[in-house]
Amino acid sequence: MAKPKKTPRPKAETPKGFRDYFGSEVTHRAEMLSKIAAVYHRYGFDALESSGVETVEALGKFLPDVDRPNEGVFAWQEDADSDKPGDWLALRYDLTAPLARVYAQHQNDLPKPYRRYAMGPVWRNEKPGPGRFRQFYQCDADTVGAPSVAADAEICAMLADCLEEVGIDRGDYVVRVNNRKVLNGVMEVAGLAGEDKEAERGIVLRAIDKLDRLGPDGVRALLGEGRRDESGDFTKGAGLDDAQAEVVMGFMDAKRSTGAETVARLRELVDGSTVGAQGVDELELIADLLSAGGYGPDRIEIDPSVVRGLGYYTGPVYEAELTFDIQDEKGRTRNFGSVAGGGRYDDLVKRFTGQEVPATGVSIGVDRLLAALDAKGRLDKTADGPVVVTVMDKARMADYQTMVAELRQAGIRAEVYLGNPKNFGNQLKYADKRGSPVAVIEGGDEHEKGVVQIKDLILGAKLAENASLEEWKDRPSQYEVPRDQLIAKVREILDLHS
Repeated sequence: MAKPKKTPRPKAETPKGFRDYFGSEVTHRAEMLSKIAAVYHRYGFDALESSGVETVEALGKFLPDVDRPNEGVFAWQEDADSDKPGDWLALRYDLTAPLARVYAQHQNDLPKPYRRYAMGPVWRNEKPGPGRFRQFYQCDADTVGAPSVAADAEICAMLADCLEEVGIDRGDYVVRVNNRKVLNGVMEVAGLAGEDKEAERGIVLRAIDKLDRLGPDGVRALLGEGRRDESGDFTKGAGLDDAQAEVVMGFMDAKRSTGAETVARLRELVDGSTVGAQGVDELELIADLLSAGGYGPDRIEIDPSVVRGLGYYTGPVYEAELTFDIQDEKGRTRNFGSVAGGGRYDDLVKRFTGQEVPATGVSIGVDRLLAALDAKGRLDKTADGPVVVTVMDKARMADYQTMVAELRQAGIRAEVYLGNPKNFGNQLKYADKRGSPVAVIEGGDEHEKGVVQIKDLILGAKLAENASLEEWKDRPSQYEVPRDQLIAKVREILDLHS
């Protein structure tokens, strides 16, 4: 009789393009989201939490290179195997398209303009790479129903404030601003206007948006026949001839030493285009409004190379770039690059209502910002684990639970060791692995004397690395204190390392 085949065990691994987050990573993200939310709230924006799943129809065709419903997103069809299959659904690709649906659905109950912020994960069915994941957090703020570019200027100022609030110093970032109307004017001058050129314009937009990553030669290739990357994948180009490509490349090279000179150069490039001239006027107004609020070119500047790749932007667009260098995984020096972006999208709500509703907003890549702060050494790496109350006598577990309850009631993060207490060294190894700052020890002798031993694990680790014998004697890392001084001594040690 043949032996039954064994069911293979599943592989314990995350899917490609995804990752798990532990302990301090989750804590640091929550702290950053809280700081950004505080800035958004200070500017008068209200929180909104929408569904993580939308219909593909609601998400629209604003994703990169979308020809089919499930390209670019994680999508599925309800009751696909039945005689009457249902809607195509997808995990949200960003937080902006869902906002358009929410506003159209609830507009009669919302204030106008409607100012909202939203935070949460989004999912993109794209090719993963170093630092590029298929699930990541975004942190958005948008104003719906405000036609004036004063709303765009406000978003740019708020973005600068957010970066400084989370720990990016002034001088380490710049918010760059452009206007898609200016680019549309350039397209018109280059002969790329009209519905029949929509596909070419989309390729041009995405090519310009990759200038920092691909450089002028890479963008020039995408304006022409196309480009093959290092992996061998080929990206089809816009098919522009040399004259058309030169007009577009001239637009990307329009930045000058001052904002006024840049605006003057842009006026030259869009000469003869009404929409282009309107875009230049809006850029001038944004620069004036920001200057009046104290946001100069050291924080926010006009830069024609910013276009943003998504097709729903209709006016001003902006991007926050970190200007310092980091070392990549191969030890090469790289500029950190963009951590946030957004713009005006006056046509997005119109898809639902049939009426144009002006809107503008920004999205901050929280994971990118955290990586930047880590690269600059600005994440708090001090031990944030719990105080561990060790177990010296299992029969006295109630005493240890009393200690930990007192610590928690005093607002101190704490736990009793709940593993096998037989080996005391394993308890300290556990505390070390948890990043615990303090271990509390009370054996039978201490209990009889009415004292506890409190071990400063942070100081102990430092002394173990490079302390001399004299330093060991002068700076003990373990203290014996009366039992009723447990809370005071633990707090003293925590304050010392905070």
